Amino acid sequence: MSIVWAYLDKKAAAINALKDYDSMAYILEHAGEDIEFIHEHMMAPRNSTLTGLPSAHNPTAGENKLASCIDEIDVLKERYRQALEYMEWFRPAWDAITEEEKYILKVFFTEDGSKTDAVITIGEKLFIERSQVYRRKDKALARLALLLYGKSA
Repeated sequence: MSIVWAYLDKKAAAINALKDYDSMAYILEHAGEDIEFIHEHMMAPRNSTLTGLPSAHNPTAGENKLASCIDEIDVLKERYRQALEYMEWFRPAWDAITEEEKYILKVFFTEDGSKTDAVITIGEKLFIERSQVYRRKDKALARLALLLYGKSA
């Protein structure tokens, strides 16, 4: 194990990974559609028509459009690859925690609203006191961080 892992704030990193989960899932669901949309725009580049009149027309506009679309597809494919890599890393840890832990972490770290609102929501749903909510949140976060990053040195 590298010495770097000893200095990584694993809980903060786990929170950031949890916050990225929805966007990574979105990328995986919609990357194909986005790439197909760009492919459709690539299929019909405009032909330049020569009129003999002076203009500010760019005769390489079609080629520029194709190059731009290819670059955009490359970016989308790289994002998709990163999302797959993220899911292969994050999903086993996420699946290993309990439904209650998932609920607590989602409400506390991914939903809009204040931490106080999250504590109230969790407390009412699970019928527990405020201090218990914080303890369960800390325990769930520690467990997720352990599953993602391993035992701390």
